[in-house]
Amino acid sequence: MFEDKEIHLRDYLHVVLKHRHKALQFFAIIFALTLLVTFSTTPIYIATTKVLIEKSESANLSLNPYYMSYDPDFGETQFQLIRSFSVAQRVVKMLGLGRANTAAGSEAGTNIITGTFNWFRDLISTVLHIGGAKPVPATSDPAQTAAPEEDPLRLYQQARMISGSITVSPIKNSKIVNISFASADPKMAALIVNTVAKAYTDEVLDIKMGSSQYALKWLTEKADEERARLNRTEKALQEYMRDKDIATLENKVTMVPERVSEIAIKLAQSETRRKELETLYSAVKPYAVNPDGADEIPAIAADPVMQSLRSQILKAEQTVADLSQKYGQRHPAMVTATGDLNVLRDKKREQVKRVVATIKNEYDIAKSGEESLRRLAGQVKSETQSLGEKFVQYGVLKREAETSRELFEAIVKRIKEQGITQDIQTVTVWVIEKAEVPASPSKPNKFRNILLGLVIGLMGGVGLAFFVEYLDNTVKSAEDIEQRFDVPVLGIIELLDKQKGQADDIVLREPHANITENYRAIRTSIMLSTADKPPKHILVTSIAPQEGKTTTAVNLAGILAQSGHNVLLMDADLRRPRLRRIFGIKADSGLSTYLAGTSDIEFFTPKGIEHLQVVPSGPVPPNPSELIGSRHLQDLLASLEEKFDFVVWDSPPLFAAAESLVLSKMLSGTIIVARAGKTTYKELERGIKSIQDIEARVLGVVINGLDIKENMRYNYNYRYYNYYGAKEHEPPKKRPHVP
Repeated sequence: MFEDKEIHLRDYLHVVLKHRHKALQFFAIIFALTLLVTFSTTPIYIATTKVLIEKSESANLSLNPYYMSYDPDFGETQFQLIRSFSVAQRVVKMLGLGRANTAAGSEAGTNIITGTFNWFRDLISTVLHIGGAKPVPATSDPAQTAAPEEDPLRLYQQARMISGSITVSPIKNSKIVNISFASADPKMAALIVNTVAKAYTDEVLDIKMGSSQYALKWLTEKADEERARLNRTEKALQEYMRDKDIATLENKVTMVPERVSEIAIKLAQSETRRKELETLYSAVKPYAVNPDGADEIPAIAADPVMQSLRSQILKAEQTVADLSQKYGQRHPAMVTATGDLNVLRDKKREQVKRVVATIKNEYDIAKSGEESLRRLAGQVKSETQSLGEKFVQYGVLKREAETSRELFEAIVKRIKEQGITQDIQTVTVWVIEKAEVPASPSKPNKFRNILLGLVIGLMGGVGLAFFVEYLDNTVKSAEDIEQRFDVPVLGIIELLDKQKGQADDIVLREPHANITENYRAIRTSIMLSTADKPPKHILVTSIAPQEGKTTTAVNLAGILAQSGHNVLLMDADLRRPRLRRIFGIKADSGLSTYLAGTSDIEFFTPKGIEHLQVVPSGPVPPNPSELIGSRHLQDLLASLEEKFDFVVWDSPPLFAAAESLVLSKMLSGTIIVARAGKTTYKELERGIKSIQDIEARVLGVVINGLDIKENMRYNYNYRYYNYYGAKEHEPPKKRPHVP
């Protein structure tokens, strides 16, 4: 089971040092970009002026002079006005920046645009050829001394640029506002921002004067219109009162509602009575044809005659029942009693019909009465409407005249008030501190940018290292494998330097190299893997190709042979065999021909190597899986038991062919070779599970190609791998024979 591992600070340092090259590259790129941007950016100077903006409350005479209204949008409205295009146009006109042939305007425009909007390439190109112009000397010629005309396009461009560059920031808990402007020319920045404050003051005055004049003109026109309307409405009201005799109508109108109310009450009662009788008649109507079962209707059952008949019928039925117990049906007494009962029942049916007829008559009377009341209500309603229409028209004319009079008086009052207050400002502006020429640029802040580049570069590099480590799911250490899969790691094979040649037979070529000690550690782990005796048939496989399983098999067989054991190296990779090329075997026969039954098994002894024999794979067969699963392999295993102490089998990768699983089931144990930095934990898990699912034995995992020198710098666990490196010059010691 995988258990949570306690993380120490050295583990984080391990990750950073492991990916230090990527982290340093990221840091170098970020820091270089920061330096490039910082020192290539044109210095920007910001000039600021302080303005007091106050709202005046004395313009409205109807308000208390000590009353201060709350206007949450006042501040933002003024800020937008300061940054408006109209204020920017005033600035351009005041400074003469819109004139196409003035040196001052050209120089100012060039400096502003160069320092603020470098991306306006078309505007820069337009201005650059003017920037070198010299002031024209004054002459007596009026044509030469005349002021140049303003260019509309240039005026628009300059105003739009200034409008977008103005910054307004209010000072908290005060009515003071900072107005700032940025430019590459410090003098021009101060000049423009001071001009903006003056232009804003003029704009506020113009808005006030324009609105007051327009309001006064509009009110005067409306007063004339309302005066004429008032005259017409009062005249129409007087004529209507005279024609309709409004005084008599008022008395009649007061009496009509009482009569209407009385008729409405009677009509509602009559309608309710009619609906009740209608519902009752609908319920009893069927019993006029078939009176049977009418006793269930309460209106019929409550009739006194019906109650008397029901009592008589009950007594007659009781008499018939009593006589039926004494006499037969033809007995005179029985016949008389039965006849009396039938007569009573006939009377009951007739009475039911009479009751139904009575209910119908009541319903017809109620219906007729309701219709009479409705006709009366309609007459009263018509009379009321006639009177109401006349009186309503009178009310309409009267209200219209009163409204016209009130509106006319209000307009006249507003005209007088506007005439008094038109010279009073609603917004008061004071410049309390003019902008000075800035002595140093505000942008870029070189110290801050460099410090920010250092911080971002370092943090980004460290973050990149951890991100790369997070994405890396390949095999990296023995501890992770043992904790994740509960499978022992037999050893670690370090990454061989390319200058030392191929690693296929390095144990045989350099018996005292560091990598040879790695294989000796693997041999020791195999010897101690079982309590009674080490496994005889050892299968060496990997998860995927190019992970070093053949190299591991060759060197493992060589290190076992160096210890004095009789070792056989069997090339069971019938798809991509390599042992014949490694040992220079030229024979065409091998394991495939033996399993196919075309030849006997033949052992080859490499030159200069004692106790080691090799069986190549032979020709590549078309059906490797069938050959590996044949009975010939079982016979071969039995014959090899007595001849060799160890048999090392080189097999195909687990995910590339099915032969590896078949061999792992048949042999003593399986060694899985995992390539450091290539084999993923997920692939290794699948490989181990596939072997364990068939109940085969996994001896352990060998980590191949681990960069020991790299890991030694930041991981103490790998420092011992250099222990034997300094003694490669010493002659090899003869190892005792291990039974």
